[in-house]
Amino acid sequence: MSDALYIRQGKGSALNISAPTQVLVVSPGQAIGQPRVVRVIVNVAGTAAGTVNDSATVAGAAAANQIASIPNVVGPILVDFPILAGLVIVPGAGQTVSVSYD
Repeated sequence: MSDALYIRQGKGSALNISAPTQVLVVSPGQAIGQPRVVRVIVNVAGTAAGTVNDSATVAGAAAANQIASIPNVVGPILVDFPILAGLVIVPGAGQTVSVSYD
C-alpha cells in the first residue's frame, strides 16, 4: 500500500431501501474496528433528498448525527465515513437507495 491509503470495499450491504431503515447497530466490540459507511447508490431519484445518519435507532436520526445527504439524482455516492452508534438510512420522498458498509 502506498501512502498508507486504505480504501474500504463495503463487505455488508442493504439493497432497495425505500423507507427509514436501521441498517447496522454498532456494538462496543465493533466500534474498536471502526465500522464505516462506504457507498450509497441512488436507484430511484425521488423528489427530495435523503440522509445517512450515525444513530442507534431510526427515531434517533436527526440533523445532529447526519453523516451525508443523499441527493435525488440516480447514481453512486462515495461516503467512506466512520460509524460510532449505528447506520440509519432515511430516503427522501420517492427515493430508493442501496448502501454498502464495513
